[in-house]
Amino acid sequence: MGLLVEFGEIYHPSINNAVLAFDQAFAAGRPTGVIECVPTFRSVLIRFDPIELEFDALEGHVANLLDKNDWYGSDAPSGRKHWILPTVYGGARGKDLGEVADLMNMREDQVVDSHAEASLTVAMLGFSPGLAYLGQLPDVWQFSRRTKVTPSVPAGAVLVAVRQVVLPCTPIPTGWRQIGQTPFRSFDVSAKKPFLLSPGDQVQFEPVSETAFQAFEMSDFLRTSPP
Repeated sequence: MGLLVEFGEIYHPSINNAVLAFDQAFAAGRPTGVIECVPTFRSVLIRFDPIELEFDALEGHVANLLDKNDWYGSDAPSGRKHWILPTVYGGARGKDLGEVADLMNMREDQVVDSHAEASLTVAMLGFSPGLAYLGQLPDVWQFSRRTKVTPSVPAGAVLVAVRQVVLPCTPIPTGWRQIGQTPFRSFDVSAKKPFLLSPGDQVQFEPVSETAFQAFEMSDFLRTSPP
């Protein structure tokens, strides 16, 4: 069974911050019988075993916790990491960069600079294993997704729309536009911790050459630092 705790109806940084802060606080003292907590853009899904934990008891625990804090004004979650992801923009690895530049009424190099300057928060994981939704880009990035779906984009594609970035680590179909690609993969099924990115982590993209892209190994991504 599940209990859904909603903090808003749309994605907004303050709403997502409330989600992440509540998720961390709940995890620190979650009752026996809770199976997992899944933070999303605007809510937290709490899955639990009704044999071990009655719904009314869980609901009361959640209500008490909600009353203890201004979750929208909470500090960012502790323990988050800051990731610097090398990225090749444009060309074969970012075939939609020119189209995005036209939508933004900017030159391609200006689009790259704007994207690389942004410090983005992992708002949630979902859709496919390890896929991260990152936000929030400046207002100029407020353009819609395509109405037609691209059948497949590669793992590591840097996808943009509606002031957000989607970062898949497996090939996926998408209506988002691809402006670049990173060799980083946030999901490794054989690893002790298969998901490297966590909701609340900070991500910044670093423009690199194709040669530098080819030279990177996953061990290079462990050079994280506090945001």
